[in-house]
Amino acid sequence: MARDIYAYRQVAVHSVLRGGVVEIHPVPGQAFSPELAVQCSRRMSDTALYPLGTCFLLDAKLTDRQGGTPYLYAWHGDDVKVLSAGETKAFLAEFKRGRI
Repeated sequence: MARDIYAYRQVAVHSVLRGGVVEIHPVPGQAFSPELAVQCSRRMSDTALYPLGTCFLLDAKLTDRQGGTPYLYAWHGDDVKVLSAGETKAFLAEFKRGRI
């Protein structure tokens, strides 16, 4: 079955160290809580490829898999888009302007 492109939206995420494990979470200042887990390609949490704190731009959707804890899901086969600090700031500023 094809992916429903209308369920996905762009989200800025970054790698953080939590409990000794590198995790991916949304960057603060968006519609999603920075505490929300993100399921995506494991490459993004590989500190040999990307230093801790690296920001990425994902196409993700909010899901809860059969009524469980909500999380963001991004397909692991999508291209990894790294955001610079300036690009992240511009993305967040554009998001704030677009709010109703």
